[in-house]
This record gives sequence, C-alpha cells and structure tokens, in this order.
Amino acid sequence: MTDFFVRHGMMYDWAWFIATIIGILVIAFPLMLAVAMIIYAERKIWAAIALRRGPNVVGPWGLLQSFADGLKVFLKETIVPTSANKGLFLIAPIVSFTVALIVWAVIPFAPGVVLANINVGLLYILAASSLGVYGIIVAGWASNSKYPFFSALRAAAQMVSYEVSIGFVLITVVLYANTFNLTGIVLAQKGHVFGFFNGFGFNPLLFPMWVVFLISSMAETFRTPFDLTEAESELVAGFQTEYSSMSFALFWLGEYGNVLLMCALNAILFWGGWLPPVDWAPLYWIPGWIWLFLKMGFFFFVFGWVRATVPRYRYDQLMRLGWKVFLPLSLLFVVLVSGWLMLTRYGGAGA
Repeated sequence: MTDFFVRHGMMYDWAWFIATIIGILVIAFPLMLAVAMIIYAERKIWAAIALRRGPNVVGPWGLLQSFADGLKVFLKETIVPTSANKGLFLIAPIVSFTVALIVWAVIPFAPGVVLANINVGLLYILAASSLGVYGIIVAGWASNSKYPFFSALRAAAQMVSYEVSIGFVLITVVLYANTFNLTGIVLAQKGHVFGFFNGFGFNPLLFPMWVVFLISSMAETFRTPFDLTEAESELVAGFQTEYSSMSFALFWLGEYGNVLLMCALNAILFWGGWLPPVDWAPLYWIPGWIWLFLKMGFFFFVFGWVRATVPRYRYDQLMRLGWKVFLPLSLLFVVLVSGWLMLTRYGGAGA
C-alpha cells in the first residue's frame, strides 16, 4: 500500500504513515465487529448446550443483541468511587483494551497480509500480551476495595503461572520452525507430517504441547474454568466490580479480543494458519483467510463449550495444574523435541 501512494506522487514518509493508519483501521474495526458477533455466538452456544434459545428478539435471529447491549452500556453513567485513585481507575480499562489491540499487528491472515511482518513476531506477542495483566492489577488496586484487590492478586499469580508453561511450549514450536516470524512458522508447517498434513499439531511430539497451549490460553484469558479473577460467588465481579458504563465495556472488549487472539494463535502455531489441513492442491483454491477464520471459529466454539460445561477450579487446583503438571510436562517436551531434532535434522551430537 505504501508503494501505491508513492507511485501517485506522495513522499515516502507520508505514504508509509497513511498506509500504516489504514492497515490499523482495517484490522481494528473488523475486530470490534467480530467481538460483538462472537459474544452473540457464544451466548447461542451456551443456550444450545443448556437446551435454550439464546438471544432471539433484537434483530433477525437476535443478531443485533450485542449492539443493543453496547448502546445500553454507552448510555449509562460512569461512576468513580469516592475513595478510588481516579486517574489509575480510568486508565486501567484503556490499558487492557489497548494491549488487546496492539498484539494483532503481527498476526498474518494470509501470505503477505500482515500489518508488521517482523522477525521476532512471537516474542512481540509474548511481551505485549504480558502487559494485559497490568490493566487488571491497576484496576483492582485503584478501586480501593477489597474484592477487586483480591482479584488483582489472583490475576498476577495466575498470569505468571501459565505464561511460564506457554513460554516453554512456544520453544518447541520455534525449534521445529527455526524462526520467530509467524509467517515463517506457518510456512514451516506445510506438508509437515508425511508430506501431507499441514500443521505441527499432527506431529506426535507437538500434539501434547498444543493441548497444554490450549488449556493455558484459557487460563491466560481468565476464561472458565480458570476465571478465578471474576469468581462471582467469592469476589462479586472481581477486578471490575466498581466499574460501570464504557469503562466496564472496555474490559469486555479487551477480554474477547484476547480470546480471539488465542484462537488465532492456536491456529497459526499448531494447525497451519491459513494453510488447508492437508497439502492437496484443490484445497488451495479456497482463500487462506477463510481457512484461518474457520480454524479460529472452531477454537472459539471449544472455548464456549468448555465455559458452558466445565465447573470452576479451586485456586489451589489452578496453581497445581500450572506449576506441578504443565511446567514439568512442557520442560520434558522441550528436551524431547531438542533431542529428536538433534538426531534427525542435525545428525546427532557429533555432527
């Protein structure tokens, strides 16, 4: 797009700037629309599992329910508790929402369709997504209320516990792909198993790592059964108890933006991203972004399915799973994958 503006007589700096702004808007606006739609879709999934109808009144088949809810929240008054730290109280939801958006800059939707195709895309995602917990911690502390503060402490411990496992899982992916670039990781999965299956998830050494990543991604996004930060029976509504109006809505937008991000990462890192499931020429006639969205839709269904059926963990069970199960397991597979690659790809230790 930058070249297009340069060819029409614009200076390179301005061409790059305008092209980048357009790219950001092309990602951000559909993402916000997608958040509205997946909230509707998730409510429909819950309803189907509970043998109910779900949203069905506002608009055809209830499709406008999320927009009606958004309008209702927008028209409500923003209430700031008297004893709260007003500045931090208002900044916290903005931080959560902004961090959920900036990570999408390096997500490739198809070959060459990415805002910033940087060589360290995976490290950028790890760094940026880690910042999301600051919004929750600041919200809990600035509310000057004990339930939000307990929730903030839980969020910090939970984020650290599962990011460690995710880090080791990603090491196994990087070892196989030989790059931190997300486009490179997708291309490395083409014909990965028997020259036929596209995806690291078909590899017996990496399939357990995908399971760990999927469960950890639920914990990272504070989704059921790991929603201990919002445990309503213990903490009312957790870190967002004191929030209302658009400040409350920003937390929701950030949460579902992160859920979509984790669905995209599951597809990109383990199941071939925009590649079809098998390396068969006719399947490549379907545009890559359709394959990516279909995979993301499947993973989102799994997220909704788990939320509707699995009971919430106790906090000690949550910590035990992260530190005593996932951490040793992911470390073990880092060793196994490294050893296997040394034997098969690099010809053994003496090579």
